[in-house]
Amino acid sequence: MEKKIYITEEERAKCQKVIDAFAELYEMADIVVVDVGRYGFVMLKYYVPSHGFEEDATFTDSVALFEELWQEWLNMKMYLLAKDTPLLEKGYKGVFESLPEEKQSELIGRKAAFVKAAEIYL
Repeated sequence: MEKKIYITEEERAKCQKVIDAFAELYEMADIVVVDVGRYGFVMLKYYVPSHGFEEDATFTDSVALFEELWQEWLNMKMYLLAKDTPLLEKGYKGVFESLPEEKQSELIGRKAAFVKAAEIYL
């Protein structure tokens, strides 16, 4: 029986560049993305020692992986900015909207930096 391959070698290389571009995220949060061979890449989130990871998602498309990692990075930044303040009750979108326009632009500008680092086209 022939084993099915779910990701092309070209897409695997693109995904790896995306993963590498978001290296700082893995230091900020309980998130890791692992290569699972012919199945693509799996993002594991929120590690609990007695249980393992709370969430997982499989990716075979570099753009989808990029968008997911970008959202995780932005959410983590919003959390870190609002941690231990009442601002956190507004949710990530509310935190973002509460920031000065200059800070909002700086954060959104990081997406362009990630796009360049990942060598991806959105």
